[in-house]
Amino acid sequence: MERRKVPAERRTPLYRRPGFLRALAPLALLLLWQIASTSGWISAKKLPAPSVVLDAGLEIYRSGQLGEALLVSGERALFGFLLGAVLALVLGIVAGLSKVGEYTLDPPLQMLRTIPLFGLIPLFIIWFGIGEEPKIYLIALGVFCPLYLNTFAGIRQLDPKLLELGRTLQLTLAERLRLLIVPGALPQILVGVRQSLGIAWLSLIVAEQINASAGLGFVINNAREFLRTDIVIFGLIIYSLLGLATDSIVRALEHRALRWRPSLDRGIRR
Repeated sequence: MERRKVPAERRTPLYRRPGFLRALAPLALLLLWQIASTSGWISAKKLPAPSVVLDAGLEIYRSGQLGEALLVSGERALFGFLLGAVLALVLGIVAGLSKVGEYTLDPPLQMLRTIPLFGLIPLFIIWFGIGEEPKIYLIALGVFCPLYLNTFAGIRQLDPKLLELGRTLQLTLAERLRLLIVPGALPQILVGVRQSLGIAWLSLIVAEQINASAGLGFVINNAREFLRTDIVIFGLIIYSLLGLATDSIVRALEHRALRWRPSLDRGIRR
């Protein structure tokens, strides 16, 4: 009988697996934080111990506030990300493929990129009020800039022979985009997606300070009013975990989509 091939991940000892190694530093920081807080090295009012923060999180979860807040904040982040990502990809492709597009689109977009994102909050409030629109548009603008830059750069760095191949085969523009241009620029585009997701959650934290009546920002603002530092820290940890989760999803998609590329990690092991 033939032996079944065991996946490489199962043959690798636990202490050498990437997931285990990546978890060591955060766990060590948590342990140091707990020791410093419980021993009195750090004021409990300023930085409660992780165990206290966890209790505060369980309190919010049992009250039902956490689930509702995650749903509202998740919708804001999703709509803002989709809006910014679609615009960035379309404009990045147009500017990257055409000299006319580059000269007409890239200069004003580069000017927009240099404007401090959070400095636009008062203007967004004047334009769109204090409802959901300024929050979503602020997130979309934060998402747009890094993804546009990476899409533009990825297309401009394509091998000219690849584009010549598309013309030789008489492929339509849609076929060239689907078969040659987007796959060739995909590594750079995915880098932009990861950067944009990080900025999306950062923008969400700031956006939810704009008169939010629901969401994680609302929970954090309420906790601040009552000097509940433990709840404030718990809310910030949730933001960071959401960012880490979305980044991990993109990393997994990147691994699957770019399997054709030689792995640097494999080269190092050899």
